[in-house]
Amino acid sequence: MDLDPKLAAYSTGDPTSFAFQTARERWPIIITQAIDDAYRTVGDCDDGVKCDEGKKIVADLAELKYEVQHDRALKPIRDDGFPDVAGYNQELAQLGPVTWLNAPWLFTECYLFRRISTSFSLSTHWKSYDVFARQKIKTFRSSRPAVLELAARYKDLVTQLRSASPHDPEADKLLFTEMCEVCLWGNATDLSLLTSLTYEDIQKLQGSEARRAAEKNILVNDLPAVYAHLLAAKADPAKARAERRVDIVLDNAGFELYVDLILAGYLLSAGLATTVVLHPKSIPWFVSDVLPGDFASLLTALADPRRFYETPTEEDTLQGIEPEKLTEKEVEELAFLFSEWSTFHGEGQLVLRPNRVWTRPGSFWRLPEEAKDVVDDIREGELVVFKGDLNYRKLVGDVAWDPTTPFTEALGPLGPGSGLNVLALRTCKADVVVGLQPGVDEKLKNMDGGGGDSGARKWGWNGKWAVVSFSKGT
Repeated sequence: MDLDPKLAAYSTGDPTSFAFQTARERWPIIITQAIDDAYRTVGDCDDGVKCDEGKKIVADLAELKYEVQHDRALKPIRDDGFPDVAGYNQELAQLGPVTWLNAPWLFTECYLFRRISTSFSLSTHWKSYDVFARQKIKTFRSSRPAVLELAARYKDLVTQLRSASPHDPEADKLLFTEMCEVCLWGNATDLSLLTSLTYEDIQKLQGSEARRAAEKNILVNDLPAVYAHLLAAKADPAKARAERRVDIVLDNAGFELYVDLILAGYLLSAGLATTVVLHPKSIPWFVSDVLPGDFASLLTALADPRRFYETPTEEDTLQGIEPEKLTEKEVEELAFLFSEWSTFHGEGQLVLRPNRVWTRPGSFWRLPEEAKDVVDDIREGELVVFKGDLNYRKLVGDVAWDPTTPFTEALGPLGPGSGLNVLALRTCKADVVVGLQPGVDEKLKNMDGGGGDSGARKWGWNGKWAVVSFSKGT
């Protein structure tokens, strides 16, 4: 706590904060979904001991839901053998007596998911169970049209990138922008801007209506500086034979992980990186965050797409729905992705590196003191990309910055001078935001549903707006 920014943290007790709504509406739903999932698995269980443990977990989760809804005091986390328990409980003690509906938002939400994890990790038969896995898979299946569209475009683009034909520097730059923007928006975009994406006509997209519509919602866009940074590293003779690494601290599984891999594969194919290191979570986290098993599940789906997409789900069977068959071309394009990504992974160019540091309760301002080894590791790369809203909140401390505060300042010890080249790709789904030009926050608040004079920054709650912020470590 002592290492965090010295500003007021967003609180679940503040009616003008998205934290207020999250604690009262979203958290009970999340816990209910976890209860339903565990109960369903218990119902399918034929091992008596495992079944009894599952029932105990369901009871634990029901008690947790009761605590949240009745604004009980936060209790110390039970010791399940992992070292982060001491950090959580020490911070809880420093906060003093706090209740669910009047506590620092960032800490309390992290505490919530750590409590859920503890119920499983204290068991014998459920230690590795991901209570959110069904939701992740269902969401990825529902993204089928976008998955197939991107697979087709990716195959064409990579094939052309590796051809001997001359490359247009401006087209290369625009292609980088497109790939990063697809990664930014994840499943928040309909991908309409990619309908005619080929290397030759990439420049046509600059003036397209879809591209303009997407770009106008990016309130801060530092992608040109990021591209120049990676291009300079690629051209540097001193780095010609050295590893040029990009790290990606992941956010959501499913389609968002899919587009993260699209970006990773593009960076490797375009020579903008020689290695991409992916940083997933180690425990089920914020419902949809990536675990190492989600990477394996995605590759398994691509390895046998007919089985994944054409096998009816339980809901399909109940509704008498027969999934549409994939075409041979679609299967071939998905097979190309599987071959590319599994080869990169097998040859050590695409690496997974989970670490429990990403599921600690506090801001990333603490990393240089509390996780020096992690900071030293990611400092070796050319760029570290932090995906999503939660990573952004942790980067800047989830405190009430003036929205015109420079991103480099809000990064604190991870900003200039840290040796870290930081890129945040974030669609706004919380209150905190920095790096805006003067007057932008006021303008957005005055739009319909933006918050007006209520004191709430409601425009920043729905993922419609985004920031792409870059800080050089030198």
